[in-house]
Amino acid sequence: MDLSLVIPLLNEEESLPELAAWIHQVCQREGYRYEIIFVDDGSTDDSWAVISQLRAANEAVRGIKFQRNYGKSAALNEGFKAAKGEVVITMDADLQDSPDEIPDLVRMIRQEGYDLVSGWKKKRYDNKLTKNLPSKLFNAATRQVSGIYLHDFNCGLKAYKRKVIKAIEVYGEMHRYIPVIAKWNGFKKIGEKVVEHRARKYGTTKFGWERFVNGFLDLASITFVGKFGKRPMHFFGLWGTFVFLIGFGISAYLIINKLIDPTFYLTSRPAFYIALVLAIVGVQLFLAGFISELVARNSPERNVYGIEERLGV
Repeated sequence: MDLSLVIPLLNEEESLPELAAWIHQVCQREGYRYEIIFVDDGSTDDSWAVISQLRAANEAVRGIKFQRNYGKSAALNEGFKAAKGEVVITMDADLQDSPDEIPDLVRMIRQEGYDLVSGWKKKRYDNKLTKNLPSKLFNAATRQVSGIYLHDFNCGLKAYKRKVIKAIEVYGEMHRYIPVIAKWNGFKKIGEKVVEHRARKYGTTKFGWERFVNGFLDLASITFVGKFGKRPMHFFGLWGTFVFLIGFGISAYLIINKLIDPTFYLTSRPAFYIALVLAIVGVQLFLAGFISELVARNSPERNVYGIEERLGV
């Protein structure tokens, strides 16, 4: 299998036939042995019926249907598990990503040796106030934290070597940070390609303003897990020791003053209570580090979701 296309979707019945035909045309022209994996993330329209019809007409089409909406990360993760292609490409199902970009993305993976290539929608058709500006802030923050200098981390159009998607796990809302997850799993050659962003032809966007708030919270989470997930004691232990030593230092100062001046009242001093709180917090942080060391980084239930039906997968 040369190519797997993983396409998560939610209520995109109108765009699916056109998208599948376009992908088929490109792959036939390039001579790819390919598969299209549609992951229906709990659609309430006739998307699954359309996927079933497409499967009947083209055996390269495969489908996975969730029992309910679990989110894009879960859909991508399940699609990655099923993918068999040497190169794996993800794209959105709303026709805003152009399948004509596929040959160049495949070439960058195969011939130029990239582990991952992320699309950059340099010219966008989104609302500048509600999408473009928050997106720029989000991407700038992610660049600073991760050290990966991509313009558009959240672009749905990406290409991967097969070994990349088999080595990573995408959960929660972490699909925005797949390049960061890949880098922290040892895949260093990450590239970028300017891609066409098309105006939405059918339906409406499935993402609201809350995705930006969640995005920054997820960035903090993935940064912590990436740096300290396998050594949480280095974080909790360091800060616990630091806080405890400050409390201990204040306590030592108060005790010395008491020894020098017996009339010195410890409990009447605000510093006494500050020292007490700092010592308790320091011990708690230190104990949290020990407990975290005993907790497995990857919960086996983190990507548990019900799959109602499969087609060719």
